[in-house]
Amino acid sequence: MAGTNFRATLVALLAVFIATTYGPDAFRAFKTLGVRRHLENTVIANAADFVKIEDTAQCEDVHFHETSGLLFTACEDTVVPRSKWFPPLANFADPGVVGNAQGSIHIIDPKTLKSKRLGIQGYDGPFVTHGIDIVADPKEPKDAIYIFAVNHVPNPEYVLAAKVGKASQNAESIPEKSHSRIELFHYVLGDSSVKHVRTISHPLIQTPNDIYAVSPSSIFVTNDHFYREGHMRALEDVLFRAKWSTTVHLQISDLTATDATAGVTGRVAVENLHNNNGLGHGRAADEILIASCVSGTMHIGKLPADPTTANITIVEDVTVDTIVDNPTYFSDPYAKPGDDRSGYLLPGLSHAINIGHNIFDHEAVDGTMVYFVQKDPKTGAWNERLIFADDGHRIRSVSASVLVAIDPAENGGKRQGWLFVTGFVSSNMIAVKVDL
Repeated sequence: MAGTNFRATLVALLAVFIATTYGPDAFRAFKTLGVRRHLENTVIANAADFVKIEDTAQCEDVHFHETSGLLFTACEDTVVPRSKWFPPLANFADPGVVGNAQGSIHIIDPKTLKSKRLGIQGYDGPFVTHGIDIVADPKEPKDAIYIFAVNHVPNPEYVLAAKVGKASQNAESIPEKSHSRIELFHYVLGDSSVKHVRTISHPLIQTPNDIYAVSPSSIFVTNDHFYREGHMRALEDVLFRAKWSTTVHLQISDLTATDATAGVTGRVAVENLHNNNGLGHGRAADEILIASCVSGTMHIGKLPADPTTANITIVEDVTVDTIVDNPTYFSDPYAKPGDDRSGYLLPGLSHAINIGHNIFDHEAVDGTMVYFVQKDPKTGAWNERLIFADDGHRIRSVSASVLVAIDPAENGGKRQGWLFVTGFVSSNMIAVKVDL
């Protein structure tokens, strides 16, 4: 009897330990993943304030180039392949589909709200797009940029093994089904195509998600998971103390190398963050934004003077009630003393709990939420506003958003901007006129 009571006590204590230790993580994950969340739709009274931008399929990331006033993004050519191959969501169903699909770089004019697809010179291989970043060409800072883009190409061994009747081994036994890497392009403003400069590969590039470019030779890259697939990957998402993913720094000494690994050195730049995901540029040149996706947190960090020897320092955290993908900072170009509308955009899926299933269905619906957060200059508190929400019928999914201000002098004095919203499984990017 005493033994039974002892066992019962142990079980009870274990239950209490699990509840108190992991309960807060589970509760927080339920909230950010959208379990039991009600769908919301931002009302757009004027039809002219909503524009669907054509030829912008599944553009996962987007950046505003202030010098030219243009947006740069990387998109897929069709919406079907991603439902069969997308390593960032552990979709390795059909690597063969990649051979017939190539993504592309696009520029979008915020004034005409039209997209222009750029040709690619010097590269005709698979291009499975994800995060990107742009940085000025130091030799032509006003006329040219470099574009870094994640590319999730499949492991050739896995492609071979996955072919029915031609498998040399069990496809599922291959631990690295993807050989994800980074492509570097050069673009002269006004040209109709980008030039492929080189491919960048390094052992620290494992599950790349996004890129933060300091210069053409210095970049940061997030690895969003330690585990590429399986139950441990799922646990890694929902257990916030599972801080196993990394942000790494890569130094590229040779921009002309044909060997993807040549001239590339790397080191881990920040650890102990959960679910490293999107990266963004902040208020100053040394501010970096790092998203802990399922945690619903944007970390504001400070870059080291020498990233080859020192790490990123996390200065402050901003948390919302959804997952956070690619954070961006909006700098108000029409700010006045006492009236500065600058702030951070934090986009995320309204029901991220469904995406693991929906990624395999190119006709599924995934809702979106975009928060705009600003720091109160008097109290230092963060004020958040849901600037846009959709149930997935106007745009499926969101992974990035950018805000471009409208000149009040051309807008009847009103402080407004065009909010560009795009998603990794969306058919089109959209632009919505919003109040600042």
